Amino acid sequence: MYVRVPRPRSLAGQLFAMQAVLIAVVVAGYALFTYVSDRGQAEDSARRQALAVARSVADSPSVREAIGTSDPTAELQPYAMRVMTDAEVDFVTIMNPQGIRWTHPVETEIGQHFRGNIAPALKGRPFTETYTGTLGASVRAVTPVEDGDHRVIGLVSAGIRVEEISKRVQGQLTAMLGVAAGALALGAIGTYVVNARLRRHTHNMNAAELSAMHDYHQAALHAVREGLLMLDGQFRVALINDGGRELLGVASEADVVGRSVAEIGLPAPLTGALLASEPRVDEVHLTAARVLVVNTSPVSGGERRGTVVTLRDVTELQSLMGELDSERGFTQALRSQAHEAANRLHTVVSLIELGRAEEAVDFATAELELAQALTDQVVAAVGEPVLAALLLGKTAQANERGVELVVSDDSRLDDGLLPPSLPSRDLVTILGNLIDNAVDAAQGSVPARVTVTAYTEDRELVLRVCDTGAGVDPAHTEAVFQRGFSTKPAGPGGRGLGLALVRQAVNRHEGSLTVAEADEGGAQFEVRLSLEGGDGSERVSEGAVVSGSGVVPGGRTSEASGASGASGASSVSGVSGASRGSAVTGGRVSGGGATSAGSAVTGGSAVSGDSTVSGGNPVSGGEA
Repeated sequence: MYVRVPRPRSLAGQLFAMQAVLIAVVVAGYALFTYVSDRGQAEDSARRQALAVARSVADSPSVREAIGTSDPTAELQPYAMRVMTDAEVDFVTIMNPQGIRWTHPVETEIGQHFRGNIAPALKGRPFTETYTGTLGASVRAVTPVEDGDHRVIGLVSAGIRVEEISKRVQGQLTAMLGVAAGALALGAIGTYVVNARLRRHTHNMNAAELSAMHDYHQAALHAVREGLLMLDGQFRVALINDGGRELLGVASEADVVGRSVAEIGLPAPLTGALLASEPRVDEVHLTAARVLVVNTSPVSGGERRGTVVTLRDVTELQSLMGELDSERGFTQALRSQAHEAANRLHTVVSLIELGRAEEAVDFATAELELAQALTDQVVAAVGEPVLAALLLGKTAQANERGVELVVSDDSRLDDGLLPPSLPSRDLVTILGNLIDNAVDAAQGSVPARVTVTAYTEDRELVLRVCDTGAGVDPAHTEAVFQRGFSTKPAGPGGRGLGLALVRQAVNRHEGSLTVAEADEGGAQFEVRLSLEGGDGSERVSEGAVVSGSGVVPGGRTSEASGASGASGASSVSGVSGASRGSAVTGGRVSGGGATSAGSAVTGGSAVSGDSTVSGGNPVSGGEA
């Protein structure tokens, strides 16, 4: 049989019950204490009142005179009744030293013996006591009446019944109980209001549920690999998980918790995003060594309580996006060049069909000589295979956009100079982004030219890129390296990240990056990187070559990659090994036709599907 287990009372309910019981106990204790205290005070007050009345009567000259008469009762009884009424006492008894009453509220008791202790009074000492007499229990005082020689000639007893004292206390107790009830009601209302607020804050969960929620919170917080920050309403760090400390380069949680995000040394753009009141969605920011995607969301429950910040490390993803952008660019370049190559091949075929073989050979070899001249120029100036491949690819890409990319005569960079501490990926990021920005700037200018210089000087690698564009406003020489700064229209992937990535890579290797006005009027960007740290003999591990903005394992480049530079699939190692009139493919010489920008057609296959030319002879089947 199913037995329903009652749900434990919520934390707010438990606290309400505890507080209600506590308030009730406190009020009851206070009432009891007050009652006992008031009862004692009432009895003390009755003793003082009775003693004062007895002394007043004993000191009265008329009383002493009446005692000396033959019938004291005749004069003392009316007097005693008046005093009893005026002084609000229950009895005033005047008696002789033997205790025989001269006065009493009950006339039948006159002449009877006084019930109670009179010994101290006979010795001249007034005293008080609680005694049960003819009128019941009473608090009484007994005082001697002395003559001029201080002899005791009579006694006066005044008293208040205990019943009357109890009535007085009960009246006070009723008022006190009313006050206690009011205090209890106010305490209950206050407790209810406080607990209702607590119930809202704890979502009506009990202590076990809150404890479990805390455990789940801690487990989830430290299990999430993404960075997570919680900021309070004053933008102070209230919480940060392990991923957040790693991504922001924070040594320990104690270094940031309780501090404003403006004080923990984050880059200014990232700090601005965290301090912004509006939410941020998938916003890219740079730190010293990482590319982060930042999302912020306010925590509100009727009022702004803080901000939740998530951080994702997209350093590798950004590198892949750079490769993809290069792939897209080279795909467009290849599509255009394929069309141009098809026209040339049709021209060669037509010349052969017309029986003008020599003219066909001259036409084909002239195109090959043009392509090979560019390859020879780049390889002769820059022996470093990664940079050579990048320059060849960027040359083809720039040519398609109507920009001439030139390697200056001052360039001289032999293979093997780069140390292991300077990876090829960072070189491609630096030089590739500088060339891309220069081509964008030079496009549309006359002449449209980008000049690249690469050489070593004083154990430093110097990379200089100049363009003939509009140049950089001197007021923006620092802002151009900030993430998000750009003078170009925003694209699908955003703008203003390329130069920021360049500076990040340069800072990572403790180099320098400067911008100045070029000799031809455009902008000149210069990067200097230290070559200290190795001979560079194992620059790329296991035969890996650079593709796009990253390293692709396997000893070959990906086709149409932005890093290799050679359209199609020219390998880095095969650039310098191409013979005159031959294209480089996969590290071997292949008889493919060259494009107008100097890039070889991959695999030697004709783009149009017709025969290609190798050494002036037609080759059928579309193979080299």
